[in-house]
Amino acid sequence: MAVSTNYELKMGPATRESFGKALVELGKTNPNIVVCDADLSKSTNTNFFAKEFPERFFQCGIAEANMVAVGSGLSAAGKVAFVSSFSAFVLNKGFEQLRVTAAYPNVNLKVVGTHSGISIGEDGPSQMSIEDLSLACNLPGFTVLSPADDASMKAAIHLAAEHKGPVFVRAGRVKTPLIYPEGTPFRIGGSHELLTGGDLAILANGLLVAEAIKAAVQLDSEGISARVIDLYSIKPIDREAIDRAARECGAIVVAEEHLKDTGIGARVAQVAAETTPCIMEFVGIDNTYAESGTPEAVVEKYGLLAKDIAAAARKALARKK
Repeated sequence: MAVSTNYELKMGPATRESFGKALVELGKTNPNIVVCDADLSKSTNTNFFAKEFPERFFQCGIAEANMVAVGSGLSAAGKVAFVSSFSAFVLNKGFEQLRVTAAYPNVNLKVVGTHSGISIGEDGPSQMSIEDLSLACNLPGFTVLSPADDASMKAAIHLAAEHKGPVFVRAGRVKTPLIYPEGTPFRIGGSHELLTGGDLAILANGLLVAEAIKAAVQLDSEGISARVIDLYSIKPIDREAIDRAARECGAIVVAEEHLKDTGIGARVAQVAAETTPCIMEFVGIDNTYAESGTPEAVVEKYGLLAKDIAAAARKALARKK
């Protein structure tokens, strides 16, 4: 799939809302779908499922670790269990249970972390999840997905339900631009090349995919041809797309709403080091926690906008030359 550099990004719903609606769709066709929540159903939007299927909804209270264990037990009993909370809570508070009751026995648990990254805004650093993708990737056997918009989130939830084994899906609080038309195919281990280009490649996921497209449009006006790839599948990652970008472009910028030290930049760099080493720059959160503020102010202060990706691209091209 490729979009034109004249493409206008229209605003869509938050991916947490898309997740909630996808759960209802699944519940109508699969009676084995059950949902566990940690007293945040109105925020995670699992309340949509609770309203439609109250007998299959389990409110576990403010006890994320216990919720993960309950979900793992339901999965072991043959259910397709979705457990959900803010990413910062379900990954950090529930990590031991994710490790022992889900990853180690390889149960069919689906974990959805909402309000991820720093774009949660005013809720502050205690609820900003900047480590979740790395934590999830560190769980053997887990599949990890980070969709960018409404259509890709709905697809990710359906993929998670169909996949046999534990899955983590990352969702956000704020509304996101619409990138994909309904019905766009997605697969575990895949990616989508949204813009073609040969001077460099910008690889992103989640909220920063739209910013990567905006950056490419800006660079195009300067005569720079930037390829944009949505790495929605974090684990397994699309090694072929990364290797092709490294070989054909010779320079890569990775953009993510996550700590640079342990996010997808590290995973992309590992693949490139094993296949085709190339010039790389990284846009993400440096070794810090973010301050509280409006989502717009926070992402600007910590350098997660199109202008920051474009600046990294120019730096990469200067090094390439």
